[in-house]
Amino acid sequence: MAVLSVSLALSRWTDLGIVLLDRGGDPAAPVACEIVMWNEPGLVDPDILAGRLNHLCGVRGIRVLLMDGPQAWKSRTNGLLHARVSERQVNTATKTGLPGMVKPAPLRNFAEFCVDVYDALCRRGWRRLDTRMEPGGIKGRILVETYPHGAWKSLGINPLPAKRKALVSDLAEAFGALRAVVPLTVSRPPNHDQLQAIVAGLPGLALEEEDTAGARILGAAPRREDGQWREGFIVMPQIPKTRDRIRWLN
Repeated sequence: MAVLSVSLALSRWTDLGIVLLDRGGDPAAPVACEIVMWNEPGLVDPDILAGRLNHLCGVRGIRVLLMDGPQAWKSRTNGLLHARVSERQVNTATKTGLPGMVKPAPLRNFAEFCVDVYDALCRRGWRRLDTRMEPGGIKGRILVETYPHGAWKSLGINPLPAKRKALVSDLAEAFGALRAVVPLTVSRPPNHDQLQAIVAGLPGLALEEEDTAGARILGAAPRREDGQWREGFIVMPQIPKTRDRIRWLN
């Protein structure tokens, strides 16, 4: 089964990184990465984006949708001053505090946009990943939060420089290093956003294939608090120490 990985963007549609990843159910097979391009006028609207992602997943039979922005706000009772548990464990650059509070502050609009996209997808029948394990496999359609910068590190690869600083040579070097760790093919050479979506989307295949060795789930389960979604897991790829697949247990 394929999964869909998205590097979110608040501004232009062309800044979205959208990649379908498929291994055909064989964990030993190369990952086939199909890059999707949406070139629409105007700014990205969260509800319209959610509708288009939902339609694409419906057409392609996708049950796991991964996105690289925050899905919720900090719980009042998590013991941290200004971060979700997952953000502390992964050491994300952006921290979402109580509703409306973001560090660094200029990223508040992006964080609110991301939460709105998650909520819009949930209104269409998706749910945030709410358990570390899915006994008997994935049930329904789940939303998974990722963190590309941490995903590179988790695979033992130097993270991509920020988009505004990355050179073509940086993309080529990172892509080559990734292919040395995870055999994969691409439908076209990926740009910065698409490459970020590829590396962040790898644990989605592990979730779909019920392979506990290929994904690391960090943080606390999402929950409703004072009318807002709080906490939520961030999922990281990891290199299995063995090719033997471990079935997920209850």
